[in-house]
Amino acid sequence: MILDVARARSGYPALADGFVHFDGAGGTQPAEPVIAAIAGAMRTAVSNRGTANEPARRSGQIVEAARSAVADLVGGDPAGVVFGPSATALTYLVARTLAAGWGPGDEVVVSRLDHDANVRPWVQTGATVRWAEVDLATGELPVAQYRELIGPRTRLVAVTAASNVTGTMPAVREIADLAHAVGALVYVDGVHATAHRPTDVAAMGADFYVTSAYKWSGPHYAAVVADPARWEPLLPAKLLPSSDRVPDRFEFGTLSFELLAGLTAAVEHLADLVPADAGVGRRDRLLASMAAVTEHENRLIDRLLSGLAGIDGLTIRPAGADRCPTVSFRIAGQTPAETARQLGEQGICVSHGDYYAVEYFEAAGLRASGGAVRAGLYHYNTEDEVDRLVRTLKDPSRT
Repeated sequence: MILDVARARSGYPALADGFVHFDGAGGTQPAEPVIAAIAGAMRTAVSNRGTANEPARRSGQIVEAARSAVADLVGGDPAGVVFGPSATALTYLVARTLAAGWGPGDEVVVSRLDHDANVRPWVQTGATVRWAEVDLATGELPVAQYRELIGPRTRLVAVTAASNVTGTMPAVREIADLAHAVGALVYVDGVHATAHRPTDVAAMGADFYVTSAYKWSGPHYAAVVADPARWEPLLPAKLLPSSDRVPDRFEFGTLSFELLAGLTAAVEHLADLVPADAGVGRRDRLLASMAAVTEHENRLIDRLLSGLAGIDGLTIRPAGADRCPTVSFRIAGQTPAETARQLGEQGICVSHGDYYAVEYFEAAGLRASGGAVRAGLYHYNTEDEVDRLVRTLKDPSRT
């Protein structure tokens, strides 16, 4: 199926403001159904979860609907979906809980390609840290090094499904197979990847997979997904009267019911990007929609890379052979902040800096000088917008 971009764009009220949004890697604009669902949940009587009255039952239904929605999006089990305020908060939760069972000499493997949210929580557990290095010349995260890094004391391997700097998509399954061969767990940061590819957590070998809804048209809320049996032996620090059940015992305090309603709406929105026959299940609709998204975004990134290659003084951070529609670059004689500001003055929104990918930019020797400029494409972007970005980079006075 082919993505109808005009139809897709019509579902995003913020696009009417006229800005060109190439900042999707930092957060997308929310879809209209998401906005409506959040407002609707706040206009409807809900209370804390329970069974004694209808408002209490409604809140429980919102939570269960959201668990099912996330499970459909990533191919997981609703009973293994844990919600939290951010991917960072959830990763810290999992890291602290797992590390409670680790001892001196136990090891974690982290990568210099990852966002710091999938690095620092593991480094700070106190485990021995082993580093997977990025090939800065190719943008790849070579799998071969993991054969040396993973050993009998490895307890967990943390790896990204896609780099938020270059879009590089490492061979997660191959890395996971090496980890599982020694009994280690695999924690996959899917925050950047989920918005751009059909996702199957089992196929990639992820024991834990974290994703943030605001990267795929939803609200600022996150989920980490695992097999319920994986959660069962883990005992997080929690309040005495809070639920002992999985997944509830990993969710602290009262959940944000309105944001969960918006999260479910975001998944439904993605499933509806490509029209489907009546009766097709949401998981299958999501796979079809995300396949169409991938095809559209691949065309856009190819067009953008071709255009950027023709700009004097512009250098692109290399990406691996398999990539999301994300590119980072610098222009000679300008700091990334200056480039981003010039684009912003022309109504083109990009990111600049290190985007929390601290280890990558330190390894590249670019963090102290401002990192890079990032163009993160999303399915609501168009070829005309790509061309406008290229024209403006060539001559900031033109749009």
